[in-house]
Amino acid sequence: MSWTTFAIVLAITALCTVGARVLPVLLFGGKSLPPALKQALAYIPPAAFAALVASDLFKPENWQAGWVANLIPLAALIPVALVGRKTKSLWLCIIVGVACYAALKYLCLWLGIF
Repeated sequence: MSWTTFAIVLAITALCTVGARVLPVLLFGGKSLPPALKQALAYIPPAAFAALVASDLFKPENWQAGWVANLIPLAALIPVALVGRKTKSLWLCIIVGVACYAALKYLCLWLGIF
C-alpha cells in the first residue's frame, strides 16, 4: 500500500470517527430526547459490556485447555454478579472480577492443577 493510499484511508477513517462522535452532539445537543429513546439508549453500555464478558467467558481456547481453565472465569463471575447486583458499579465489578480471577488462577497454579 502506498503512502498516498494510506493517508486517504487514514483521513476517511478519522472523518468517520469524528463524525460519529461529533454529529450526534451537534444534532441533539440542546434538544430533549423522548423518554422511550432515552430508555433504549440506556441499554447500550450494559449490552456492550455483556458481549465483551461473554466472549471472554466462552472462548474456545478455554475449552481446549481443559475444564479447570474454563471454570476459573465462570467461578469469578459469581462474586462479580453479586457485587454488580448490590452496588450497580461497573468499576467495582471490574476490580472484583480481576481480583477474583487472579486469585483463582494463582490458587490453581499453587495447587498444581494446571
